[in-house]
Amino acid sequence: MKLSIITINYNNKDGLRKTIDSVVRQTFRDYEYIIIDGGSTDGSVDVIKENEEYVSYWVSEKDNGIYHAMNKGVNVAKGEYCLFMNSSDTIYSSNTLQDIFSTNIKEDIVYGNFVSSGQLRKNEKKITLLNLLTHTIGHQSSFIKRDLLLKNPYDESLRLVSDWKFFFQELILNNASYRKIDTIIADFDNTGVSMNNQEYLKKERDGELKKILSPIMYDEINKYFGVKDKYYNLFVNIGESPHKWRFYNAVVVLLKIIMVNKGWVKNLHIIKNQDNVNS
Repeated sequence: MKLSIITINYNNKDGLRKTIDSVVRQTFRDYEYIIIDGGSTDGSVDVIKENEEYVSYWVSEKDNGIYHAMNKGVNVAKGEYCLFMNSSDTIYSSNTLQDIFSTNIKEDIVYGNFVSSGQLRKNEKKITLLNLLTHTIGHQSSFIKRDLLLKNPYDESLRLVSDWKFFFQELILNNASYRKIDTIIADFDNTGVSMNNQEYLKKERDGELKKILSPIMYDEINKYFGVKDKYYNLFVNIGESPHKWRFYNAVVVLLKIIMVNKGWVKNLHIIKNQDNVNS
């Protein structure tokens, strides 16, 4: 089996129904569908039972949080890859999975783009240290080999950044193979707990960096990437803004103006030097 789609849910029956609908309308069929419910009391279990013919495995019982539930899904999964599509998240179109798996993927982590609040968000094609110091890859837009998740399960002691920690460890520290496919994978629900707790998220992420990096590496990152300074925060905020491409385009236009008028810039430099000599 190629894919295990895992949905975690707690008291979100309407969101769960949306997610299930997006899964069952896929033209790609080589998948199993797993739902891990945290003991919902709002009728979510009834929604699961209504769609039981499409669900390979489900359970409704109390868990210890988001990442415990995600690990539970991985532990019963049988697919080569796992895709986490939590309640209220939806697979973008009926052909999305077909488009991905028709490319004969084989890398450890394969990811695409996603939509959030009606805005297209593009993940970077090339993973860099700076990418993963400031942002993460959404698990809704990522296909992760199950063996990788079994070897390095999500850290259940964390509230918000365990998926970021997994990507940082595997891509930066363990050199996992990856591939970006320029396809929209998911429509992401941005009302989740992590989106509404950005300050706590950054604090938790910084605490984990101290744990997983040596003191020398952590100090060097602070020195050369300015993790704690205002410039770092500025670029994080720009990166999180839906208008970041407008900012980027404005910078490109400014640079083009400078390059076209580089003679003027050179003369300005000469005039400045002459003023220094005269003074």
